[in-house]
Amino acid sequence: QVQLVESGGGLVQPGGSLRLSCAASGSIFSIYATAWYRQAPGKQRELVARITSGGNTNYTDSVKGRFTISRDNAKNTVYLQMNSLKPEDTAVYYCVLFLPGGPSWGQGTQVTVSS
Repeated sequence: QVQLVESGGGLVQPGGSLRLSCAASGSIFSIYATAWYRQAPGKQRELVARITSGGNTNYTDSVKGRFTISRDNAKNTVYLQMNSLKPEDTAVYYCVLFLPGGPSWGQGTQVTVSS
């Protein structure tokens, strides 16, 4: 019902920064919670950051102080600002919208942190 398009991934050196974007097909991020997940090869998919409809945020311990999730309702976009990137942050990052009928996933964007 709702399409999510992620962008902003790429190759960055350790200590660098990237900003991921998740664009929705409608004005929905102000109504439903949204999250960023990531999955590295051979590892379990993990929750990275979450933002509620009220603007409250949560982060997994490994990214606290380095990553920031935010949204721009006028642009129908959710962001993940990633600073001080580490090689262990390398993964495919997914935007997830928590709709009443179940989560809706984007296609994912690759983030590679390497020198």
